Amino acid sequence: MPLTRRAFTVGALSAAAAASGALSLPRGAFAAANTAYAMAYFTETPNGLGADYGLHLAVSRDGLNWTPLNQNNPVVTPTAGQLGLRDPFVLRRTDGTFVVLATDLKGTNWGLTSQYLHVWDSADLTAFTGYRRIRMHTLDTHTWAPTAFWDAARGQYAIVYSANNGRDVLFVNYTSDFRTVSASQVYFSPAFGVLDGDVVVDGGTTYLYYKNLDDGYLYGARSTTAAPNSFTTYTSGLRQGNAIEAPLLLRTNEGGWRLWGDSFSPVNNDYYAWSTTTISGNSWTPLNQRDYTPPLNSKHGSMIGITDAEYAGLVNRWGTPNWVRLKSSNFPDRYVRHADRIARVDAYPFDPYQDQMWRMVPGLADAAGVSFESVNYPGNYLRHYDYAVRLDPNDGTATFRADATFHRTAGLADATWSSFRSYNYPTRYLRHYDYRLRIDPLGAGSPAVDRQDATFRVTA
Repeated sequence: MPLTRRAFTVGALSAAAAASGALSLPRGAFAAANTAYAMAYFTETPNGLGADYGLHLAVSRDGLNWTPLNQNNPVVTPTAGQLGLRDPFVLRRTDGTFVVLATDLKGTNWGLTSQYLHVWDSADLTAFTGYRRIRMHTLDTHTWAPTAFWDAARGQYAIVYSANNGRDVLFVNYTSDFRTVSASQVYFSPAFGVLDGDVVVDGGTTYLYYKNLDDGYLYGARSTTAAPNSFTTYTSGLRQGNAIEAPLLLRTNEGGWRLWGDSFSPVNNDYYAWSTTTISGNSWTPLNQRDYTPPLNSKHGSMIGITDAEYAGLVNRWGTPNWVRLKSSNFPDRYVRHADRIARVDAYPFDPYQDQMWRMVPGLADAAGVSFESVNYPGNYLRHYDYAVRLDPNDGTATFRADATFHRTAGLADATWSSFRSYNYPTRYLRHYDYRLRIDPLGAGSPAVDRQDATFRVTA
């Protein structure tokens, strides 16, 4: 069983088999099993207010709901080339350390060309060393969306990326050290333009997922050799939303698979996802957006399994957000935000993106409760007034403090989520109605739709 990129699980193979000499594995491969996940990405928002072209990191226990690190600020930014990155990709090398590859592009000027990729080394993603750019080809074209995997037959890593040699194709270079690379060659060039390849190895098969530029769908191809121009498409087209790109494959720590796609229309910056029990079939099932929460403003990233120790190290090094977001249970593409002082649930993404960010602080009227202070309007809190919820500055009165205090309870529609009961009107709960927030009398016996309106995921 070859080691796989992103799917590489350091405790997944039998130690007994390794001891018998049946497997040739990197030192330390059985130290610990992957129990969590890390994600690398950059950020953009519809109007560009949240654009940042540095390397961002997030962590997750389930590979579905993600916590941004470093307050969703970059952990490292390129200092050469175009001074920004897109499409960061993280690979666990055969020695257990990591390498980061990224597109050399800051912003959205697709006419700019670069023959280079950004590269960093990292022992555990808490620090990044050896920054360099590597030249991949000599063409007057771009070098976009790198992915990489260990090609066991060659005994080298393959770096696959998007380029244009008169048409959009995928190229490959081989390397042993991510410093010097072989000459570029065409890796995948079907009868139509392709973009954004992602490659994993599973058993004796190599899988390549890509975007078909002719019809706008994502497809999977496979090969038993991983050699250039050896792939055959085996799936039907996949798409959610109006426009999708950047297929991202992840083998879960439990053995299943997920495919993520990055949507860019009608507004930039949204993810969709599918799942399957086996990547060899053509049986991808769309996931409900209720089931997953990408990092705030994240774009075209990569995901990788990590150990408990690596998860703890990342959290300790970079820290978790000091703000939260509230995701609607029955409209999971919508988040609680303020707009013109009115509290409402709106479809994400939007700008100003900070309107959905809250500091959940001890209740102003009761420290056992909670209050929601706006991140971009400090000193302003969500409060109810005539049962409608709005954003107002704290006027220091007892009435304001009571109106702005809620008790967090198990979700009325889903006990794993949360509901918020009014402090001074304890039969009433925070809920949305016609997308606006208010407090209404609710309880276990209320209609299901009303309980769903009053149920939220507290997320980052």
